[in-house]
Amino acid sequence: MSLVSNYSQWEKLPTEAVHAFSRNLDRASESSILDAMAKEDHGAVEAVRGEAARIRKGASKLASALSAGGRVFYVGAGTSGRLGVLEAAECPPTFGTSPREIDAIMAGGDEAVFHSKEDAEDDVSGGRKALRARRLSKKDVVVGISASSVTPFVAGALLYARERAAATVLVTCGPRRRGVADVVVAPAVGPELLAGSTRMKAGTATKLVLNQMTLLAMIRLNKVYGPYMVDVKTTSAKLRDRALRMVVALADVDRERAAALMAEAGNHVKTAVVMGRLDLSRSEAMRRLEEASFDLRRVLK
Repeated sequence: MSLVSNYSQWEKLPTEAVHAFSRNLDRASESSILDAMAKEDHGAVEAVRGEAARIRKGASKLASALSAGGRVFYVGAGTSGRLGVLEAAECPPTFGTSPREIDAIMAGGDEAVFHSKEDAEDDVSGGRKALRARRLSKKDVVVGISASSVTPFVAGALLYARERAAATVLVTCGPRRRGVADVVVAPAVGPELLAGSTRMKAGTATKLVLNQMTLLAMIRLNKVYGPYMVDVKTTSAKLRDRALRMVVALADVDRERAAALMAEAGNHVKTAVVMGRLDLSRSEAMRRLEEASFDLRRVLK
């Protein structure tokens, strides 16, 4: 008796479908392939645009959790998991968050970020165990990332989060499944030019969604003023110079004065700006920021 099932749970997923252009992909000209890829990537951008309302809802979940002292967990496998790792890693230097506040859980563990462990995505209990180890609470939010929408590792994590009354968001390029998360962001990007290779436009769309959710959440948390990341951590020469230029622009001072303000403010951009703009001491500038929940615009108005 054959042990091969006649049924495939993945065959009908849009991420597994065959693109019409690709039936002779290996024989197509390189220029036509590049043109096709550009068109597909443009379509991915438009698909993300169509999810704007749900992206805003997802951002609200992130901001609400962080403002209440909760945490954000990105959970995924393969490309999706690596995009979650990237998002979590970039938030501390950009927005001044702590690694504790925004974390990523990768199927297969840290090693799988660099060396593929494809079978790790099939571990339905793995995401649950990782969240349990981190003592997930109802103040937290879990962002599941699954291009197909059916990755067992992610499904298990989302189910556990719902059992723990934590907020949930699913980012997928697969079917919009009801009941799996509070918010489902599902840009319909269609089949990949290389069938099933979701590192391509599905990955592009996923990165765009995560970019947008994070930025909206950080604006809600008063970590952005105009075009500036005013909670940036000055941990490199480039970031120290960027912070200095922010103080120059926002406090309307020259670089020498900005450098002095930053030194006095302990390299905290918001404090330096308030000190320079309102001619205040460090302690008074910090007091006003704390009273305004670190909303720089409120302090400067």
